[in-house]
Amino acid sequence: MGQLHIFFFPMMAQGHMIPTLDMAKLVASRGVKATIITTPLNESVFSKVIQRNKNLGIRLIKFPAVENDLPEDCERLDLIPSDDKLPNFFKAAATMQESLEQLIQECRPNCLVSDMFFPWTTDTAAKFNIPRIVFHGTGYFALSAVDSLRLNKPFKNVSSDSETFVVPNLPHEIKLTRSKLSPFEQSDEESVMSQMVKAVRDADSKSYGVIFNSFYELEPDYVEHYTKVLGRKNWAIGPLSLCNRDIEDKAERGKKSSIDKHECLKWIDSKKSSSIVYVCFGSVANFTTSQLQELALGLEASGQDFIWVVRTDNEDWLPKGFEERTKGKGLIIRGWAPQVLILDHESVGAFVTHCGWNSTLEGISAGVPLVTWPVFAEQFLNEKLVTEIMRTGAAVGSVQWKRSASEGVKREAIANAIKRVMVSEEAEGFRNRAKAYKELARQAIEEGGSSYSGLTTLLQDISTYSSTGH
Repeated sequence: MGQLHIFFFPMMAQGHMIPTLDMAKLVASRGVKATIITTPLNESVFSKVIQRNKNLGIRLIKFPAVENDLPEDCERLDLIPSDDKLPNFFKAAATMQESLEQLIQECRPNCLVSDMFFPWTTDTAAKFNIPRIVFHGTGYFALSAVDSLRLNKPFKNVSSDSETFVVPNLPHEIKLTRSKLSPFEQSDEESVMSQMVKAVRDADSKSYGVIFNSFYELEPDYVEHYTKVLGRKNWAIGPLSLCNRDIEDKAERGKKSSIDKHECLKWIDSKKSSSIVYVCFGSVANFTTSQLQELALGLEASGQDFIWVVRTDNEDWLPKGFEERTKGKGLIIRGWAPQVLILDHESVGAFVTHCGWNSTLEGISAGVPLVTWPVFAEQFLNEKLVTEIMRTGAAVGSVQWKRSASEGVKREAIANAIKRVMVSEEAEGFRNRAKAYKELARQAIEEGGSSYSGLTTLLQDISTYSSTGH
C-alpha cells in the first residue's frame, strides 16, 4: 500500500512543538513520510531539521489572530498578552479546521496525530476515515491521576486549600492539596476553559488512541493502570528527546540559543563532575520579581556552581551585587539555552525545574537528580512522580497552582533542596537512582527496547487501519 504518511499537528507552544518535531523525526527514521502542520510564524522552529531529513515535510495554515481579537503575530501560547485572552487563542485554533481539512483532502495522509488542545480534529479525521491519535505531551501517571480527580473529586471533602487528601484508586498513595490543582479541574461552573477541558476529554475517548512521550520502565504501574483500568489504546515511544544524537540536533531544539554552544560548553568543561546546578523553568512559567530575587539568593546560599536560564523580559530584578559575588561560580543565560546539550554534560549534578513534562523527561534521560518547583498545568503531579515514586528529586515546597506571577518559595527552602540532592548524605542515593533511570531510558529506545517496539506497533496499527478502514 505504498509509503505510510502521517500528519503531525502540534499546539503552537514550544513545549508541544519540540516533542512533536522529535516524534516526526523518529517516525521518518523508520521510512514513514511525516508532515508537520503549523502556522507561518512557527515555521522556523522546524525548518532546519526538515532540511536535513528527506522524509520530513511541513505545511502551513493561516492562524486567524486578528479576527479573534488577538495581536497580529500572536501565533504561539507564550505570545498571548494576558491570560484572559487564552479562550480567544483556542477559539482561533478551532477555526483552522477548514484549512486542515483542505490539506488532508489534498495529501491524503493515513493518520492524524494532533495535540490534545485540538479536540475538533477527532471529527476532522472521522470525515476522512483516518485515525486521530492524541498527543498530550505528558506522562501516564499524571493522566491517571487527573482521571481519578475528575471521577472521584476528593478535593471536595477537605475543609481548606491546604488540607491534604488522597487521590483514590491509584497504584500508590498520592496525597495532594486543593491549592496544587488547576482551578479549571475543580470548578463546576462552565467557564470557557473548563468547557475546553471537557471537550478535550470527550474527543480523547472518541479518538483512536494516545501516544505517550514516556517509556514503560519509567512508570510501569501507570502504563498498566491507564491501559487496563482506564481501557485506553496507547503507545509509549519516548523519551523523544533521545532521538537527537548529534550536537547540532541537541543544540538546535526550539529557538536559536542565546549563547554560543561552544562558549557554553567551554564554561561547563572547566567544572568538576556533578558540580553544577542547572536552573531553567521552560518557556511559559513566570515569577514575580521578589520570587526571582529569592531564587537568586537561594542559589547563592546553596554554595553550588550554577547555570541559570532566564527569559530576557526580566532585567532589573537581580539582587544588588549578585553577579559580582557569583562571578566564576554562576553563568546566567538570558533567553533560550541548549538544554539537552547542557543536561547531558557530566559536570551537571542537578536540575532545578518547573516539572513540565519535557524538562522532567530530559532531566531523567540525562540521569540527573531534579529539584522540583512546579508552577501550573500538571506539574504538581509530575513532581509527585519524581519525588515519591522514582525518588530521584527533592521539592522546594511550591504549593500554589498559578499560571503567572508565581511566588511563595523562600531562599532557605531553595538552598536546602539544592544541597539535599548535591551534597547531603542522601545525594549519592539520588544520583544512583537517577543514573539507573537514564540507563532504562536509553535501553527503551534501542532496537528491541520497549519504546522501539511501541513505535513498531504504532506503525503496524496505522497500516492495518489504512488497509481495513478501521
